[in-house]
Amino acid sequence: MGYKAPKKDGNKGGKYENGQIVLVREFQPADKPAVQRIFSEGLMEMIPDTAFRGLKHHPESLLLYATMTVICFAITMCWWVIGLLPAAVVCLRYFYSRRVIHGYLRQAMSRDMEDIEGCYMKSPGSCLWVAVLQGKVVGVVAAVGRSASTVELQRMCVDQRHRRSGVGFALGQKVLEFAVVNRYSSVVLGTTAYTPAAHLLYQRLGFHCVGVTNGYVTPGARQSLLERIFYRVRHHHYSLNVKDSKKLSNGHH
Repeated sequence: MGYKAPKKDGNKGGKYENGQIVLVREFQPADKPAVQRIFSEGLMEMIPDTAFRGLKHHPESLLLYATMTVICFAITMCWWVIGLLPAAVVCLRYFYSRRVIHGYLRQAMSRDMEDIEGCYMKSPGSCLWVAVLQGKVVGVVAAVGRSASTVELQRMCVDQRHRRSGVGFALGQKVLEFAVVNRYSSVVLGTTAYTPAAHLLYQRLGFHCVGVTNGYVTPGARQSLLERIFYRVRHHHYSLNVKDSKKLSNGHH
């Protein structure tokens, strides 16, 4: 049985800690180049995040790399292996992180990021908003209805030059308000980010981590043996019960 397509709410701006006004409004066709740029740049930041920062979150990978080093040393009995292999591991992690994330970017840019109006603005239960700061598009977020009771927050990204200005929080609140207006009971999202700032933002909005998938298969990955060895991410699942959220008390009752 289907469900009634949710209504898309209006525009809203807000004043934040640094005194700047952030306007969050629905996507317009003229915003497309800026949205694609912000999305692409945000994904590219995931390469070093995954390759380097993510390494300490995967003890199984560290154990594997250490075992490889010991075995190679035992076979060759060359001390330079101790220094060369870790450097090679870092380079290979960067290479495969870049390849997987580029594959994901190509996939996204040929699908929903190419046809934003069709996928979000004209699709029942979906919407995409942009954040405007000082007349420039500086952030993006989307909502996609998954069922009559659940909506998913997607594609949240803020221009790195305009972070810490309340932009991400304003975008997140827009999705929560959309959920309230359209009578969703929960909002969910998933992220493979390792940067603490991303997780702190979701927690500040009222989300709670309800599960972690270790060894998540990123769309666009080839899943070759070397890729599985040198590219490994955790996918964090977040959820928010709209009725229990206090973050919406100032906007909707």
